[in-house]
Amino acid sequence: MSANSADGTGVLEVVLTKAGRTKIRYPAALLSDDGTRLTVRAPWAGEGVRDFGFVRFEPGDVFTEYYWRDRWYAVKEVRAGDGTLKGWYCDITRPAVRSGAELTVEDLDLDLWLSADGENVRRLDEDEFAASGLTESDPEAATAAVSALTALETLARTTGFDALLA
Repeated sequence: MSANSADGTGVLEVVLTKAGRTKIRYPAALLSDDGTRLTVRAPWAGEGVRDFGFVRFEPGDVFTEYYWRDRWYAVKEVRAGDGTLKGWYCDITRPAVRSGAELTVEDLDLDLWLSADGENVRRLDEDEFAASGLTESDPEAATAAVSALTALETLARTTGFDALLA
């Protein structure tokens, strides 16, 4: 797997972990890596269709994913196979770590959805976050996670993500 061309492009293996275990891993085209933010693109890596009620992720969908080494979230632009923007799915995570051709991100359970029209902003999985025990086991990480979710929600409700992802 090549990830080290001169312009920062190639292929990375994205590894999403949760509670010390690998949740999913998938290959993604590395679009850029400026030392702080990495941008990758990959097809929907889940099995079959995932229907959240407010959005469906399905085969053919394409995710452009933005990860930061200094921020506690990842923002994923979701497009249907025909290019139509569905919206942005944001994972609250520890800062991303790249080691060679592997990008590892630890999911902290909190998520945010912003629909393409900007009308639907939803905090997700707060119950899973509460049940994870992170507040007790790593209070600093829990505080950073909640702060990241609040910051993303504020952006989603005011300016959207255009400036963040430019």
